[in-house]
Amino acid sequence: MLNIADTLHRWCRGARPFALATVIEVRGSAPLPIGTSVAVDEDGNAVGSISGGCVEGAVYELCQQVLSERGAPQRAWFGYSDDDAFAVGLTCGGELDVLVQRIDPAAQPYLAAALADAVEGRPAAVAQVIEGPKELLGGMLYVDAAGAIRPGTLTGAVRREVGAQAWALLRAGSTARAEVGGDGDTCPERLSALVHVHASRPRMLIFGAVDFAAALSQAGRFLGYRVTVCDARPVFATTARFPHADEVVIDWPHRYLEHTEVDARTAICVLTHDAKFDIPLLRLALDLPVGYVGAMGSRRTHDERLRLLREAGVRDEQLALLHSPIGLDLGARTAQETAVSITSEIIAHTHHGSGLPLSGRTGPIHREPVVQLS
Repeated sequence: MLNIADTLHRWCRGARPFALATVIEVRGSAPLPIGTSVAVDEDGNAVGSISGGCVEGAVYELCQQVLSERGAPQRAWFGYSDDDAFAVGLTCGGELDVLVQRIDPAAQPYLAAALADAVEGRPAAVAQVIEGPKELLGGMLYVDAAGAIRPGTLTGAVRREVGAQAWALLRAGSTARAEVGGDGDTCPERLSALVHVHASRPRMLIFGAVDFAAALSQAGRFLGYRVTVCDARPVFATTARFPHADEVVIDWPHRYLEHTEVDARTAICVLTHDAKFDIPLLRLALDLPVGYVGAMGSRRTHDERLRLLREAGVRDEQLALLHSPIGLDLGARTAQETAVSITSEIIAHTHHGSGLPLSGRTGPIHREPVVQLS
C-alpha cells in the first residue's frame, strides 16, 4: 500500500472510505512484488497498479463490490490464461494472490499516521493479516521508527507477536510476509501477516572525489540511495563537482567511515586506488555489517591491495567479501558506463543475481526477495 501512500494519505485525511487491493503472494514471473496495491474510493476513483494492466479491470470491480457491500475481506487469484487472449489473467505467465478489504479511515486513525510518516520520508511499517482466523483477516497495526507499536485492530498476543515481526522487518528495510503464532508460548492463533515497510533510503558511500565518483553518485541517486562522496582533499571534494550527491564530506575516508552510520543495505565504493587511503579504509569497511564493499583499480593494483591488507591483519574470509576490481564486465569505458557497471554489480549482489544475460538463462526472471533480520 505504500506505493500509493500520497493518495491514501489524502483520502484518510478526508475520511473517505476506500477499498484496498494488495498483492499478498507472487508465483512465477508476475510483474510487481508483494505489498503493491490498488485502491478505489466510493466515487470510483482508482489509484495504483498491481499487474501492469493485465488484471486491473477485474480488481477494480472486486474493489467496488467489497466497498459497497461493507463485508469481510476477499481473496482473489489471478494466473495465466492461454485459452482466451482477453481472459482475466497474467500474460507474463505468473500468478498473483490479491486481498481486497474495505478501509474506513475514521475507524482506523493509525493508518493515517503511518501513511503520513511514509509521505514525509520517515520509516514506518504497517502489518496486515492476510491469512488466519476469519475475524483477524485484514487486521492491521503500525510500528513507527522508534519501534513503538501504535494502537490498531490487533490486540493481545497477536498484536505483540506481529508487532515484533514488523519491527524486525522495518530494521531490515524489507517488505515481506511474516508467519506468526501457532503455539501456546507466544501466540495461539497461527496467521500470516504482510508487513509493508517504508524505510529510510539505503546509503551509498563513495570514497574518492574523482570523475568516476561524479557519474556513480548520479547513478546511485537514481537507484534511490542517499549518496555521500568523501575525500580528504578539499580542492576536489566540492558540491559543484558532485551536484547529485546528498552530501560531500571533506575528511580522511577511514575516519569518516569510523563515525558514520551504516547498515546491511549500505554500499561502500572505494574509487581512490591510492594505498594511503584505501588500506585503512578497506580494513575498517570489511569488518562492518554492510551490504557491499567494492574497490576500483587494475588487477595489479588489486593484487598489491590484497597483499597490503593481509599485512594489515585482514583475514582471508574478510577479503572474500571485497568486490575488486569493482563492477561487472560490461566492457565499460566512460565514467558513465563504469557507473552502470558498478551499480549493476551492487544490484546483482543485493538480490543474489547472476549478472548473466536473461536470454541465456532458464527459470523465473523474478527472484524471491532476500530478507535479512537483525
